[in-house]
Amino acid sequence: MQNTYKHPRAALTVDCVLFGLDEGDLKVLLIQRKLKPFTGKWALPGGFVRASETLDEAARRELSEEAGVRGVFLEQLYTFGDVQRDPRERVVSVAYYSLVNLAEHPPKAATDASDAAWFSVDEVPSLAFDHAEIIAVALRRLKGKVRYEPIGFELLPEKFTLSQLQHLYEVCLEEPIDKRNFRKKILGMGLLAETDEIQQDVAHRAARLYRFDAKRYEQLKKRGFSFWL
Repeated sequence: MQNTYKHPRAALTVDCVLFGLDEGDLKVLLIQRKLKPFTGKWALPGGFVRASETLDEAARRELSEEAGVRGVFLEQLYTFGDVQRDPRERVVSVAYYSLVNLAEHPPKAATDASDAAWFSVDEVPSLAFDHAEIIAVALRRLKGKVRYEPIGFELLPEKFTLSQLQHLYEVCLEEPIDKRNFRKKILGMGLLAETDEIQQDVAHRAARLYRFDAKRYEQLKKRGFSFWL
């Protein structure tokens, strides 16, 4: 016997907040809507969850279909359920977020998106639905994550300078960090391994190159740490 529900049910969607890092800026991936409502408005990649798929599968599918981005680890962020958040009907959205190397994920609009592009988080246009709120929540989560979990393994070259790593943290936290305190803190974690190499072909004094200690990196990701300077 098939079970049925007498009470009305809300529709379920997913929305994806993809943050990307370039040389000097933190950006977010947006798509331009082709369909109603909010035709022509910029929005987060996302859409309705199919009955045959999980939330994670829906998020990966929508990100691929609307923005052409694949192979990204998405972490569930928060559930947004304001009664008036969608003018069509009662819709609850489960949001996901991720931090990626922007250069490795050029967007390509498809399906119900007419365009897809990276925008600086400080220059986000007017957005559809409650997507500005979703991005704000994701930014707060990202800044908190940077404080308690190492980042950079997937974002920096295999060998990098301490200045490059510091810049990565400053971009994510959107605040300057004291150079001496940063180096003392990061080197004290045992997270980095010093190489016998220095920068090549630079106009300034060549800096020492470091790499992540992969085993230590994974330990700190699981255990966490406190990165307050």
